[in-house]
Amino acid sequence: MPVASSGASAAPGEVSLVRRLFRWNIGLLVGAVTLVSLLWGVNQYLEVRAQYQERVLTMAESVAVMSTVQDALETEDPAEILAPWAETLRQASGYEYIMIADADGLRQSHPDPDAIGGAPELDPAPVLAGESWTGVEHGYAGLTMRARVPIANEAEEIIGFVSVGVQASEVRLASVRELPLILAAAALAVGIGAVGARMLARRLRADTHGLEPREITALLDDREALLHAIGEGVIGLDRDGRVVLANTPARELLRLPADHLGRTPAQLGLSLEAQKVLTGPEPGEDLLLSVDGLILVCNRRPVRMRQADGGVVVTLRDRTELTRLSDQLDGARTVTDGLRAQRHEFANRLHTVSGMLELGGVDQAQEYLCELSLATSGADAEIAARIEDLTVAALVLAKSVQAAERGVEFSLSELSALPAGSPHDLRDDLLLVIGNLVDNAMDAAGVDGAVELMVRQHGEVTEGLVEVRVIDSGPGLDPGIAEEIFSIGRSTKDSAGRRGLGLGLVHQACRRRGGSVTVDQDPETSFCAYLPIRAEVRTP
Repeated sequence: MPVASSGASAAPGEVSLVRRLFRWNIGLLVGAVTLVSLLWGVNQYLEVRAQYQERVLTMAESVAVMSTVQDALETEDPAEILAPWAETLRQASGYEYIMIADADGLRQSHPDPDAIGGAPELDPAPVLAGESWTGVEHGYAGLTMRARVPIANEAEEIIGFVSVGVQASEVRLASVRELPLILAAAALAVGIGAVGARMLARRLRADTHGLEPREITALLDDREALLHAIGEGVIGLDRDGRVVLANTPARELLRLPADHLGRTPAQLGLSLEAQKVLTGPEPGEDLLLSVDGLILVCNRRPVRMRQADGGVVVTLRDRTELTRLSDQLDGARTVTDGLRAQRHEFANRLHTVSGMLELGGVDQAQEYLCELSLATSGADAEIAARIEDLTVAALVLAKSVQAAERGVEFSLSELSALPAGSPHDLRDDLLLVIGNLVDNAMDAAGVDGAVELMVRQHGEVTEGLVEVRVIDSGPGLDPGIAEEIFSIGRSTKDSAGRRGLGLGLVHQACRRRGGSVTVDQDPETSFCAYLPIRAEVRTP
C-alpha cells in the first residue's frame, strides 16, 4: 500500500538522489565502455599482427620454393641473378625488404646493394637447420616484422634461406584504422546509457514523490513509531489483498506470524470471517470479528491514491472485556428491574390489605395474605431449593418475573440442581450464558409462549461441569443462519440495531472454559451449553 507524500527537495549543499544516481550511472557506464573499448582495441591489434605474420610467412615460403631462387643459389655467383630479381619482386609486392642468403649465411640479395655479400647481424644457424621463424626484430630499416624460411633443393638439402619483412609501424597503423569505429561505438553506448540513466533517475524521482533518502528514512521511522504507539490494532492490505503493514496490537489481536508481510489473510490461516472483514472492498463501520475468544470491533477504510485503488486500512479494537462487563451489567439490571416490579406489585398488595382492614374485613385480609404467601413462597422456594447459588438464583427469579410481565410462561426444570459455592469466574459465565439464552428464548417464544430452563451441575467441583439447557416454543431458527448462529454479528432477531452479540458471547464463554454450546430444533428449539467448572487455559 503506497504512502502518499508531497514532493521535497534536497537540503542546501546536498546533492539530490536523482543527480547522485545519474552521476554514478554515468561513471560506471563510462568505465565499462572504456574497458570494453580497450579490450576491443587490443584484440584488433592482435588480429592485425597475426594477419601480417601470416602474410610475411606466406611470402617467404613462396620465394623459398621458386625454382629461380633454388637454381640461382647453386650457381657460382647467385647475387648476379638474385639481387635484381629480389628487388623487382620487393617493389612489386610492397614489402619492406626481401633478403636471400646462401648456405654459408651470406646475403645474395638485399634492398641495400652494399649489404650484399655480408653476413646478417642475427645468427642464421636455426633457419639453416631447417626451422622457420616469424617475429619482430631490429634491422637496417628499423623495427620490422619478419619471417625466415629455409630454402631446400630437390635433394632436400638446405642451400640457403629467405627473409621477408614489413615495417612494424605499418602493423600498428593498420590496427589504428579501426579506432574511429571503436570510439564511435563507445560514444554511442555512452550516449544511450546517459539517456537511459536520466530516464531512470526521473522515474525514481516520480516513484519516491521527490523525496530524498533522509526524508524517506524519517517518514518510515515516523510511521513505525506512530503505528506502534497506537493502542488500537492497525493493519493495511494492498490492492491484491496482501498485508503490507501491521502494528504490534494488530499482530497480537489477529495472532499473526512473524513473516506476515506480503501474505494474504488466507495464506496466514485466518478464518473466513476474518478474511471477509479484512479484504472487503467497501467501507465498513463497527464490524464484529471473533478471534480466539476475543471480540474485535473493526473499521475498514479503502485507500485511494490519485483515484486508484490503494488497498484498505482496518483498525481493530478489543471489546471483549467491555462487552462481557456490559452483558453482566444487563443481567444485574434485569435483577433490579425484577425487584422493582415486585416492589410495585407488593405495594399494590399492601394497599389492598390496608383497604380491607379499614373496611373491617380482617378475615378477608388474612385469607388474602395467606394466598399471597403460598403463591410467592412456592415459586421462590422452588428456585432456591434447586439453585443454591444466590446470585444465579436471583437472576433466574428476575427472569421469571420478566417472563410474567411479557406474557411468557417460564418454568425451571425439575432436573435443575446447582449447589452453592461456585467459583467466581464460573458464576460470571453462568450469568452471561443464562441471561442471553433466556432472553433469546423469550423473544423467540413471544406472548403466550413457553420457556423452560435447566441448570444442572454434573460431577464434582474439581472435575465437573455445569449444563445449561433452554427450550422455547418458538417457530425455530431460520435454516439460512442456523450454521452461523454463534458467530459474532449474526442475530436471530430481525429488529434493527446492533445485534448478534448474545449468542456470540455465549459461544466465547463456553469455548474459553473448554466447553461448548449447541442448538437442536427437533422437536422444539433447544440451546444446550456446557461450562467446565475449572476453566482450561484458553484465555487469549
